[in-house]
Amino acid sequence: QEVLGEDKLMAILKERELKIYWGTATTGKPHVAYFVPMSKIADFLKAGCEVTILFADLHAYLDNMKAPWELLELRTRYYEHVIKAMLESIGVPLEKLKFVRGTDYQLSKEYTLDVYRLSSVVTQHDAKKAGAEVVKQVEHPLLSGLLYPGLQALDEEYLKVDAQFGGVDQRKIFTFAEKYLPSLGYAKRVHLMNPMVPGLTGSKMSSSEEDSKIDLLDRKEDVKKKLKKAFCEPGNVENNGVLSFIKHVLFPLKSEFVVLREEKWGGNKTYTAYEALEKDFAEQVVHPGDLKNSVEVALNKLLDPIREKFNCPELKKLSSAAYPTPSKAKPGEKGTKNSEPEDVVPSRLDIRVGKVISVEKHPDADSLYVEKIDVGEAEPRTVVSGLVHFVPKEQLQDRLVVLLCNLKPQKMRGVESQGMVLCASSVGEPRQVEPLDPPAGCCAGERVYVEGYEGGEPDEELKPKKKVFEKLQADFHISEDCVAQWKQRNFLTKLGTVSCKSLKGGSIS
Repeated sequence: QEVLGEDKLMAILKERELKIYWGTATTGKPHVAYFVPMSKIADFLKAGCEVTILFADLHAYLDNMKAPWELLELRTRYYEHVIKAMLESIGVPLEKLKFVRGTDYQLSKEYTLDVYRLSSVVTQHDAKKAGAEVVKQVEHPLLSGLLYPGLQALDEEYLKVDAQFGGVDQRKIFTFAEKYLPSLGYAKRVHLMNPMVPGLTGSKMSSSEEDSKIDLLDRKEDVKKKLKKAFCEPGNVENNGVLSFIKHVLFPLKSEFVVLREEKWGGNKTYTAYEALEKDFAEQVVHPGDLKNSVEVALNKLLDPIREKFNCPELKKLSSAAYPTPSKAKPGEKGTKNSEPEDVVPSRLDIRVGKVISVEKHPDADSLYVEKIDVGEAEPRTVVSGLVHFVPKEQLQDRLVVLLCNLKPQKMRGVESQGMVLCASSVGEPRQVEPLDPPAGCCAGERVYVEGYEGGEPDEELKPKKKVFEKLQADFHISEDCVAQWKQRNFLTKLGTVSCKSLKGGSIS
């Protein structure tokens, strides 16, 4: 999509082949949008470039601990296997590639001294600005997020490359590197950027937004299900993740795309130019259903070799260890004495941002409010909360709250409550209670998750006898800077941390 330093690129090519690197932080599971850089890496190799792939394990930890330290090695191994499987799937010879881990050289004395040298010349403003589109943005940012852009800049020097390749979302880090590397006496590098593919929901494809992306190991039925739900409005070519995937992945790999149709709708049609397909879709000559079915077939051809490679016991074990998910019994299936115990993990809780639409006193209980709370569903939920003596009615009206949504509905003095407003409580007397605050700007229905447990699916309904919430709640607390936590891991939305006003050190109920 964009090149910074094209003159320098041309000058190098007059003398020798280009040395280039592409890096990926080993955080969430790679998804199908990774085929965009992979197909471009194939182009670089065909053009004679020397290509290095960096598994940026240290960066993964620095980015708001997206990869917990204890999972870092496992996730890096997973990335190495899955990226190699992707490259093999599209016919890229691995012997032409060099694979490097960040911790292979980023913990050396020389690199560490350069990090300190860089930190003495970089302003806080520039470091924050550089990472704005790459590093997870939270209300109380960690110092590690400010170090991240500097390390990525230094990678260019320590990998001895002429150019760095990455998504256009990396642009601010690339311009940061161009500004600051010369201050340490190092050369300015060339930067090449691929476009970002919209996810299936229309926004950026993201590892942390389950419905927006297709995982490389998703089963065929999951691919079908996700594509069926994908945003693909008839005639609409804007933010259309299905069309974008064809444009940026399937066309570059095959130089054509076949729309599969029944004879009564015109039969199959082969497109050798993406623009012709987009024009036909805009004019509604191509139906969204046919487009999705055709992408499904083409995508499964790419994914089949990757699935096959990961079908061995060793890689299955690695995958589940690197990305642990709660084990769930099938509907109607009961556990046995010999079955493994269930994982009691925070991702089993369906916690969402809610907006209080109305607040009334309970007709039959002086200490209870009856609230109507919008949690992004067709109708607001009725929720009964014992907050009358702690929070004035006008302070609840129209405010954002944090709601536990998958408790079994329960009648409280004759009114059925369909959720629980999570609140901070003081430890001592007199008791003080404050509803938890989602970050400003959140929308009703937005998912609240615990750091490191972004990927799991919540239980449809928490069974009272299993006491899942109660077991997790025992480790809920408010930190010294008023952030809601489970075992020292923050409660988060995509906009930052969940907090309370003042009850540091308190409990959550």
